[in-house]
Amino acid sequence: MDRLCCFNSNYSPFAGGNSSYGYGKGRSHQGSVKFGYSLVKGRANHPMEDFHVAKFVESRGHELGLFAIYDGHLGDSVPAYLQKHLFSNILKEAKFWTDTTRSIAKAYETTDQAILSHTPDLGRGGSTAVTAILVNGEKLWIANVGDSRGVLSKGGRAIQVTTDHEPNTERGSIENRGGFVSNMPGDVPRVNGQLAVSRAFGDKSLKSHLRSDPDIRYEDIDYDTDLLVLASDGLWKVMGNQEAVDIARRFKDPQRAAKQLTSEALDRDSKDDISCIVVRFKG
Repeated sequence: MDRLCCFNSNYSPFAGGNSSYGYGKGRSHQGSVKFGYSLVKGRANHPMEDFHVAKFVESRGHELGLFAIYDGHLGDSVPAYLQKHLFSNILKEAKFWTDTTRSIAKAYETTDQAILSHTPDLGRGGSTAVTAILVNGEKLWIANVGDSRGVLSKGGRAIQVTTDHEPNTERGSIENRGGFVSNMPGDVPRVNGQLAVSRAFGDKSLKSHLRSDPDIRYEDIDYDTDLLVLASDGLWKVMGNQEAVDIARRFKDPQRAAKQLTSEALDRDSKDDISCIVVRFKG
């Protein structure tokens, strides 16, 4: 994710220092669900701004799969903060087990408020987010802010389960908040001519014109749900949903699938940081 501006964000004590480079994999304790990830720095002249989470944890006798891509702009401070805090804030919500959707929405809101209250420690940058919470390999909640995307494969058919929050599609909300959408400079619609997404964490200077509430979707993992792809827009700018699913399904090893997706995006000349997680539910 890029944002046009005339300044650089300052170093933040919250920054992880080593954004999520490279690749890796893991599996659920029962072994039925596997994941792999691959993250590649883009060609822009700034440090890697993508961060990820991919792990299984135990909570109250349940196994939770926690997966996320955070795509930062104007520095890595905000995505690093999200990597450290967003899932813990969600799980700390009192009604997480009884009203999961509302708990996710509340945690997104409180996390954004915490980021804004830490300014200038966190700089003036921001981040998108796409998060997935898998409960016992059977129930899936996916939420997103910005244009990092989640796509499910059901029987090989790609189903986009997030909403791309783009300035043109949410122009009315932006203008109602006193902002504007402009394609100048360049040819990409931007909030106030700066930010190419209409919802984001952080971005204090634009916050009065932005939203940070997520779209949230629930899915049952049934017999024909084979995999989930989460990725930053560095992938989706050059690849369609069905293409990504078709590539990922060629590999039983989800790490190989994720690496192939990022490699293909590079071959298609994607300039942005490219981050991808593939979760395989069977086989």
